[in-house]
Parts: sequence; structure tokens; C-alpha cells
Amino acid sequence: MIRHFTVLGIAVLAGLAYPHLFPNALTIAISVLLFAGWATSWDILGGWAGQLSLGHAGFVGLGAYFVAIGQSDYGLAPWWAMMLAMIAAAALAFAWGRITFGLRGPYFTLSTIAVAEILRMIAINEGWLTGGATGVFIATLPEPFGIDLFSRVVHFHMALAFSVLTVAIVIIISQSRFGYQLRAVREDESSAMAAGINPVVVKLKAFMLSAALVALGGGIYGIFLSFLEPHILFYLFLSIQIALTAIIGGRGTIWGPSIGALLLIGSGEIFRAAFAQANLLIYGLLILVVILFLPRGIFGEIQRRAVRRRYARSTQG
Repeated sequence: MIRHFTVLGIAVLAGLAYPHLFPNALTIAISVLLFAGWATSWDILGGWAGQLSLGHAGFVGLGAYFVAIGQSDYGLAPWWAMMLAMIAAAALAFAWGRITFGLRGPYFTLSTIAVAEILRMIAINEGWLTGGATGVFIATLPEPFGIDLFSRVVHFHMALAFSVLTVAIVIIISQSRFGYQLRAVREDESSAMAAGINPVVVKLKAFMLSAALVALGGGIYGIFLSFLEPHILFYLFLSIQIALTAIIGGRGTIWGPSIGALLLIGSGEIFRAAFAQANLLIYGLLILVVILFLPRGIFGEIQRRAVRRRYARSTQG
């Protein structure tokens, strides 16, 4: 655990230096950091608990709309709106999980798509609440201690804090009793039950934590965008991107989702600028290569090879 926190500390220092070194590339960095946080949060459920969800865009939209509506309609400060969004997301995940965790395999995944689509349709059709298909604009924000919340530098630091928080939580989970319970449920629910673990309770805890953290990142994303549209925030492709980021980086690992965000989101932005319309083809080929040659994900493969080297040295000794 100490080693992981040391690496995290170094990453924080590098992140704090980034705006001074690359002031013109903040938008890409913000996107990478947000996806790193979302993918790490998703991985608590999708990797550590082994429950593949393709509906986490619903929690992103929930967080963003809580901030926008809270500010525009009720004058609620963004930090209070984010806290409420996290509570609402956790409550939704609890109800959602109680209904769907009895489903196995692809049926649970399909149910997550359905619930996220319901949220999207509510956001589109309930114009009195969300502004409907035309969206909602965040025109004003408070300035705590004179900090301009519309500043890209501030957005960068908020996204950095979010990604660091999610990684720190996963580091703690990985060495906790809860982490071992998640692994047991992921590998074999029947054996976990025989050991006295309630798989539904464990998965519900993972889902609620994952949902709350994603909603927190969604609130930051809402401030970053300033103008919110349900077609963007509740879009299925966003859920797929979040899941792919964790899967490509390495499911059920501490650093895999962050590595996946750096590779997929960073390269996607670079390819879009360099290759225009051909960027999706190159992006797809990159994903295909990783899936074919690194089936455990990038960091998962690194861990596997490290374990094999340690085992080889121990047998030779």
C-alpha cells in the first residue's frame, strides 16, 4: 500500500506542475483525468466485483444536472449540489442493484443500459426540470476565496483531485476486508457464500460507492462543460468509453483505469487533431491491438508478467 501511495504522491506532484509546463493543453488533460476517475470508479463494480455495467453515463449526467439545476433554479453552491448528487446516485444504485443483481451474465449488463436510457429519456422529456432536449446552461457560479470556477486551470485541479481521490480509495479497498470480499464474489459467488459472504450485499456496496464517485466526477464535468445536453451526458457511448478505459487498462487493478485513460482518451484527442476523420479508424485499431495481444489489459499484463518473474526467481533459488 505504501508503494502505491508513493506513486500516487509522485503523480500528484507531476499533475500540479502540468498547468505551468503545458498551459495550452489543459482541455486534453482534464478529459484524461476525468476519465481516469470515472474508469477507476467504474472498476470498483466492473473489475473488483466483476459486474459489467454499461449504464454509468447515467450517474455522470446525474452529477452534472444536479450542479446545473441546483445553481440555476435554487442558487445551490456546486459543492453542496455534488454531495446531494452523490447521495442520489448511491440511492439509485441501491434500488437499481436490489432489482438487477439477481440477473446473471449479459442480462445484468442489458439492464444497466435500460436504466441509463430511462434516465436519458427523463432528461429529454421533463423540460420543466432539466431544460429538455435543448439543455441547461450554467451562467453563474460562486467564487469561493476568489477562485473562478470557470477557469480551465481550476477545472484541471478539480479533475486532478477527483482522479487522485478515486485511486486512493481503490488503494485502500485493495488491502481491506471489503476488497477481499469483492475478489471472492468476482471469482466464485457460490464459494464466497460458503465462506459466509453475502454476494448481494457486497455488490450493492460496490455499486453504491462506484455510482457516488462517478456522480462526483459528473458534477465537475458539468462545471467544465457549462452547457449540458442530455444527448451528450446520458449517451450510451460515454458508458462504453468509461468501461473500455478500465478494460483496456486492466480490470480489477489499481492503476489500470488510469493507464487506459491516458492511452485511449489522450491518443483519441491527439488522433482527432492529427488525422481528422480517420481518427476513429486508428482509435479502433488501437483498441483491437490491445484486446488481441493484452487480454488482461495493459496493467493486468504487466502484473501477470511480474508475478511470473517472481515465481521463476523463487523456484530457481
